[in-house]
Amino acid sequence: MCLDVETMLGRIERTQGPEREIAIWPLVQGTCFVLIEAARFTASILLTALGLPLFVFLLLAGWDLGLLFAQLGNLADHYASADAPARQVFSRDLQFAFLLLTGGFALVRLPGFIRRLCITLDREIPHG
Repeated sequence: MCLDVETMLGRIERTQGPEREIAIWPLVQGTCFVLIEAARFTASILLTALGLPLFVFLLLAGWDLGLLFAQLGNLADHYASADAPARQVFSRDLQFAFLLLTGGFALVRLPGFIRRLCITLDREIPHG
């Protein structure tokens, strides 16, 4: 079971002998697999968080790109004419919204990611 207290070293095969040497190759394979899956998970979260505002704005614009770019031009004009403190507040609000959206997606998808990772590791890595 995945929730048992078990380390990566406890999962890999050990050779029989007085020194009990650790088989390095399964450890390297497991580590690379976890890193690749974590990078894939992170990339999917970031791409989702970056694409969702575009989807929402296109939905609000009625899927009309001309209207979307007109609204973006209006926003850019207002940003350019604003004073420095207002720009900082707007930038900070955008950063906070992006972090909140990204963190929310990560929290929602994290249990499924861990479950998939545990199932794959239990199936692929032999237990000693």
